Amino acid sequence: MVATVVGWGTDAGAVRQLNEDAVSVGTKIFAVADGMGGHAAGDVASQMTVQALNELDTRELLRPADVVGALIGVSDTIARRAQAEPERWGMGTTVTGVALVTVGGSDHWGIFNVGDSRVYRFADGILTRATVDHSEVEELLTAGVISEEEARVHPDRNVITRSLGTVPAPQVDLWLLPPMPGERYVVCSDGLVNEVSDAEIATILAAAASPQAAVNELMTLALDRGAHDNVTIVVVEVCVNENEPAQQDTPPTVPRHRLGAGEE
Repeated sequence: MVATVVGWGTDAGAVRQLNEDAVSVGTKIFAVADGMGGHAAGDVASQMTVQALNELDTRELLRPADVVGALIGVSDTIARRAQAEPERWGMGTTVTGVALVTVGGSDHWGIFNVGDSRVYRFADGILTRATVDHSEVEELLTAGVISEEEARVHPDRNVITRSLGTVPAPQVDLWLLPPMPGERYVVCSDGLVNEVSDAEIATILAAAASPQAAVNELMTLALDRGAHDNVTIVVVEVCVNENEPAQQDTPPTVPRHRLGAGEE
C-alpha cells in the first residue's frame, strides 16, 4: 500500500462556540465533514459521516464504489434520524476527502466531495483544486457572472447546493488519480479557504518541513485573521520511499486547537 505521512488540526474558530466539523484520519481514508444545522444537529451529522468512513477504512480492499456507497448510506441515515427526532430537523453535512482505493489491481487516490469543503493537490510546486464546490457562488463563478475576488466576499458564498442528509441523497463526486511520490493533499473545511487564499496555501505547503508543520501554519494564519467559521485541515503526503511505513506526524502541543496524533 502507498506509504503516507499525515498531519491534521481542527478548531472552532474565533466566533463560533460549537465545532461542527469532524475529521477522519485513518490508513486509507482522510476526510473532513462540515456539519450544518446548529447545536446538537450539525455536529451529529458530521460525526455520523466520519464514523461511517472510519468503519470503511478497516476494509482490506477498498474500491471507489465502496466510498460512494458508504456516503449515500450515511446520507440516508442522517435524513431518517432528522425526520425521527424533531430537535435535529434540518441537520446535514458536507464531506470531502481522499481515499486509497484499488482500481485494476493498483492503488489510486479516490478524491470525493459533496458540498463546499475542498481537496487541494500540491505537486511539482503547483497547487490545484482537486474538487468542485457545490455552491451557488461556484455556479456564478463558472458562468462568468462574478470573479474570484467577488466570490470570496459574495453574500451567498455559504449557500451550498449539495449535502449529505437530503432526500433524495446527493450525487457524490469522485475522481481517480494515481499516487505520486512527494505529492501533498490538503483536505479542509471552508473555514480555511474563507480566510486563506490558494496562493498562500501553496506558499505554506512549499515551505513546510512536514504535513503537521503545514497544518500548524495554515491554522495559525486562519485564526489570526478572525476564523469566522470552524477550521479543519488534513495534510497527506505520499512518501518518496514507498517502503516507508505510513505514519502520522507527532505535532507539538498547541493549546488553542486539536492537532493530529492525539495531541491537544
